[in-house]
Amino acid sequence: MTVVLTQLPSLGPLFARGALFSAVKRPRPDAEFTRPRLVLPGLRVDLARLAAYERVCGFATGDDALPVTYPHVLGFPLAMRLMSARDFPLPLLGLVHTSIAITRRRALTATGEYELTVYVDGLAPHRRGTEAGVVTEMRVGDDVVWESRSTYLARHGRSGGPTQAEKAAPLPTVAEWHLAGDVGRRYASASGDRNPIHLHPLTARLFGFPRAIAHGMWTVARCLAAHGTPQAALVRAEFRAPVLLPGRVTYAAEGERFELRGGEGRVHVTGSVHAL
Repeated sequence: MTVVLTQLPSLGPLFARGALFSAVKRPRPDAEFTRPRLVLPGLRVDLARLAAYERVCGFATGDDALPVTYPHVLGFPLAMRLMSARDFPLPLLGLVHTSIAITRRRALTATGEYELTVYVDGLAPHRRGTEAGVVTEMRVGDDVVWESRSTYLARHGRSGGPTQAEKAAPLPTVAEWHLAGDVGRRYASASGDRNPIHLHPLTARLFGFPRAIAHGMWTVARCLAAHGTPQAALVRAEFRAPVLLPGRVTYAAEGERFELRGGEGRVHVTGSVHAL
């Protein structure tokens, strides 16, 4: 089923709807649910919001180029509409963004016109619960010029103990970044993602965090702003551990790989950039 939209959904009501339905959901990887494809044609970028996004993430401003991560921001309201729906089997509250893979086939302009498509491509068992894959596609005419697949994890009881993550040698340090306490609020204002765990210590404590945590997509965008991305590229990133705000992190990179580390060598984000 394809649903054609005329405008981006408002995120506030979607967060509220998702929170309301979360309490009654019982996630499992074999759950049945409708899988509409949401399509938004004729999309144009709000240049003022884009500039705010570029500033908070560290991208260059003032040119006619979309950062490689920005289409995720454009598609996020559509993804939220799908994941906050009554029959989507995973509860929105507590859902964790665990990974993203982005394919950009060519450079994208900030002043172009695009068509967005977002859909859930399925559920899968995970050692800590159930994971959903959400696909976002951006087209110019009939051509898919940018696409991503994000995984979101709902934690619940499953059999099997923890697995040992593969440990690679630490990458060489490139920079030390001090992250201000308002990074989450600034990114939320630019992106529209106002999940309370990112905004204030008090609201973050309601979900078990001692302080607000940075958005995962902000950490990836900040790394890619420092790393650089070819015009045609494949980007992969995994979110390993939350970044508390305020805080200090180490950006490390070598060749195609990058990572963000915290104190005592804790790895927050790992990723890679490959030219196509």
